[in-house]
Amino acid sequence: MSHEATNWAIKQRGLKPTSKIVLWHLCDRFNPDYGCFPSQDRLAHDCEISRSTLNDHLGQLEAVGLLRRVPRLDPVTKRQLPTRYVLGFEPGFTPVAVVPCPEIGHGKDEDIESTVDAGSSHVDAATDALPCPDIGHGIGARPVSEFPAEPCPENAESRVRISDTNPVREPLSKPVKEEEGAQAREGVSDEVFGDLLDALGLDPDALPGWWQGWPPRLHVQRWRDKLGLTEAEIVAAAEASRQEHPEPPDGPKALDRAMQRAAQRKVEDAGRKRRKPKAPPAPAAKPITDLPAFYADLVNSDRYLPVSAISNTMRDAMLARGLVTPERLRERGVR
Repeated sequence: MSHEATNWAIKQRGLKPTSKIVLWHLCDRFNPDYGCFPSQDRLAHDCEISRSTLNDHLGQLEAVGLLRRVPRLDPVTKRQLPTRYVLGFEPGFTPVAVVPCPEIGHGKDEDIESTVDAGSSHVDAATDALPCPDIGHGIGARPVSEFPAEPCPENAESRVRISDTNPVREPLSKPVKEEEGAQAREGVSDEVFGDLLDALGLDPDALPGWWQGWPPRLHVQRWRDKLGLTEAEIVAAAEASRQEHPEPPDGPKALDRAMQRAAQRKVEDAGRKRRKPKAPPAPAAKPITDLPAFYADLVNSDRYLPVSAISNTMRDAMLARGLVTPERLRERGVR
């Protein structure tokens, strides 16, 4: 930083505000021993402008004789280094020579000297200069980095314009608000929107701001399309919400919770309808109350009978009641 350089930049008169900011930041980066060579990215960041706008203002400052740009290359790699900016107060400074235009004759050496000596009027004179129709030099058409218009095979493209800082936007065929308003009217009819206002107790002739225009209609359309509610269900949910709250809602956003609950109930009801009815439970088996008769039926049948299944007490009970015979017990292996 050099106080002498920044004071010199502040004293320059007749510059556009952005051009003076660019000049001041250049002087702020000036080093009395080494000079001034900030990168374009750094300079554009300091000035809070794009590189394209920066190049325009650098070209204007150079055209009025306040600085001169000297491109630099790395002697080994041949890569482009940050441009060296020679400022007007530096010893031995000479402005850039301009080739005279063959048709209108501007850009002569005496013109340059007169514009430099003219004080504050030199900026306006250079700004008003028209580009030459033959060779194309001038403030608007002049390359901002002293490189030719054709790309260099070693240094890639010319830095006259950086495409990423000059996006081209196609003009809109229709105003955005009018198009969205038409979509809202097509999505939600006036009749349905009127029924919603009646359910909420709102006067169509004295609507609050949040219920005017097309935004509330788009909100209602989102309830229908995203939550899956029908228009009748939306009106019904609005009526139920109005019964719970004594005052009408300030806007459609206040009904989001009520509409979400209505959509959730709808999903739950649909799930219950799809659910299969439960099968009736199987009748419970009757408990066995007469054990001697149960085991006697097992002994008298041909079903498998473990020897240890019948105890001595159960055997005596079956014999006492005459349910089985001793011969049948011996046949079945019961002792």
